Amino acid sequence: MTNNQPMPNDLPAHARERLQAMRGKDEQHRLFTSDLSVNEFLLVKEAGFDPLGMVVGCSMYHIGYQWAGINQNMEMTVLSQAMYHARELAMSRMEEEADVLGADGIVGVRLTAKPMEWETNLAEFVAIGTAVRTRDPNLSYRTLDNKPFTSDLSGQDFWTLLRAGYRPVGLVMGNCVYHVAYQGIGQWFKNIGKNVEMTNFTQALYDARELAMERMQAEAAHLKAQGIVGVQLHEGRYSWSSHVIEFFAIGTAIVPIRDEHHIPTPHLMLSVND
Repeated sequence: MTNNQPMPNDLPAHARERLQAMRGKDEQHRLFTSDLSVNEFLLVKEAGFDPLGMVVGCSMYHIGYQWAGINQNMEMTVLSQAMYHARELAMSRMEEEADVLGADGIVGVRLTAKPMEWETNLAEFVAIGTAVRTRDPNLSYRTLDNKPFTSDLSGQDFWTLLRAGYRPVGLVMGNCVYHVAYQGIGQWFKNIGKNVEMTNFTQALYDARELAMERMQAEAAHLKAQGIVGVQLHEGRYSWSSHVIEFFAIGTAIVPIRDEHHIPTPHLMLSVND
């Protein structure tokens, strides 16, 4: 998107004003903002990219209700879909801001979810990162859908990845909200004083994690990625009952830039700090 293109109408008025101020009237009057550290900023520049601005997307979402029997292991599909959709809304709005700035991608993305104290079924989902653009006019780093790539890699990891011959294509995620069945009275009496695996709990948590990981991998496959780096698997509880839990998997999908990959030789660094 060039500076002559109109801004999306669904962006808040103050967001449009902020983005307009950053992109300026021409390329000579740009002002960037960034949540990169000084070292990250310099390494992103060294990698051939210029920071364009800090971009944000959010979604205040009402999470519905779903019933599950106390003796039943099952995915809470209504809750899984709500948590995923809310995150997707936040991510898409962040990408929209990056598009306005003419970015090729977003680095250092942080995706958070915070329940609201005044309403137990409300949560705010926020995505924040730094939009960047390559200085090489012959290269395109945008996705297959012509959107800016997203990545939660730090500036240092982004530089290392590019130097080794890979690039990020997107931040991929998968989640699963799962109801873990309660322990039966008979099982509770049988296990008194014993060391024994709680197989129903094991199977439930195992299944939930696998569903989250499988969905993350499906997103990477859609982007035609070769792999996913920096995968994190989070476990969370919100306003649900004590036996309802969410597993959330997230990582950066990557593809090779070239056939040969030069891996920088690690160097020993000894800290002189106390």
